[in-house]
Amino acid sequence: MSGSLLHAGTAIGCPHGGRATPATTPSGGAHVGGAAVATAAHTYVVTGCPHTVDGVPSPCASVRWTATTTGVTANGAPVLLDTCAAQCFSAALVPQGPPVVQAAQRKVTVR
Repeated sequence: MSGSLLHAGTAIGCPHGGRATPATTPSGGAHVGGAAVATAAHTYVVTGCPHTVDGVPSPCASVRWTATTTGVTANGAPVLLDTCAAQCFSAALVPQGPPVVQAAQRKVTVR
């Protein structure tokens, strides 16, 4: 599988315009563009989602990634690529659609 690596600074949003950010800042030895590489061990929260269902607010609250085994790991967990399967969920864990990944970087440096 190929794709661009996700990192702590990658712009990710929900399909309704909310912003997804890591719940905890990824850390570790592998960095992309000066930011730590994101892995399957990291969780993402969504803020600012305006989604409603029949006039009732149902905003995206989290993103769950399904990292495939690429053979590349950081701190023992598979790295996240922009091509990994992912889903945004409401607080009630209702699927809301896939996240939108803006730009990810390919350059990797190991510290």
